[in-house]
Amino acid sequence: MRALRWTRMLLHAIAAMLILRLVFPRVDAARRRHIVGWWSAKLVRIVGLEVRVAGEPPTATEAAAMIASNHVSWLDIFVISSLRTTRFIAKSEIRDWPLAGWIAERAGTIFIHRARRRDTARINERVHAALLEGDCVGLFPEGTTTEGDALLPFHSSLFEPAVANQAHVHPCGIRYERADGSLCRSMAYVGELSFMQSLGLAIRQRGAVARVAFAPRIDTAGLDRREVARRAEAAVATLLGLPPRDTAPKKPPGPPGEAR
Repeated sequence: MRALRWTRMLLHAIAAMLILRLVFPRVDAARRRHIVGWWSAKLVRIVGLEVRVAGEPPTATEAAAMIASNHVSWLDIFVISSLRTTRFIAKSEIRDWPLAGWIAERAGTIFIHRARRRDTARINERVHAALLEGDCVGLFPEGTTTEGDALLPFHSSLFEPAVANQAHVHPCGIRYERADGSLCRSMAYVGELSFMQSLGLAIRQRGAVARVAFAPRIDTAGLDRREVARRAEAAVATLLGLPPRDTAPKKPPGPPGEAR
């Protein structure tokens, strides 16, 4: 089974290279989105993942839509894109991944230099252009991956493009499970794993399930990025069945006997 999956994955990667070189330059944006959705869904099938969905992802006709998801694996991108073709904001280091980095760049990934504070303006422009073209844009506000059993604080700066473009933010929760419903930690891209090691672990799994849940969308009009991040984080925590993190400012205790 593993040999077959590795072979199919290699052929699928070669197909992506040919499509990106020969087909993408000759077709319009709508056709490119269709191809990316098809390619993502096939990659998920090759890995052997069954995708189960709760809630409604953004529709293909919704203008200015963004998806904010917890982050477990590089597979998250393809699982979500198999449901709604999405251009993700991702760390610039992904460009250096063997083959996958080249594919991600050519497929329209928006790379951000996290160490450069001034990169926000450039990202806002890129997101604005993507939304005008009818693309859905995705982000992972935690800024790193977990095994899916915790939710890290959402970085509000990553929501600036949503606020700047008055986009609808769709909170999304992803959890990878084994056939018996237990957490499948082998799907997580954490620690010192290389991309190829993570791919090998994913290919070895049998009967793995990706559970994807969407909460009602957040209208960013009139909100600042911190409030959008707070609402999105609370929604994703609920989707994952995790207790929401207390982000409210702490009040100093009053004098003894004072009513609270």
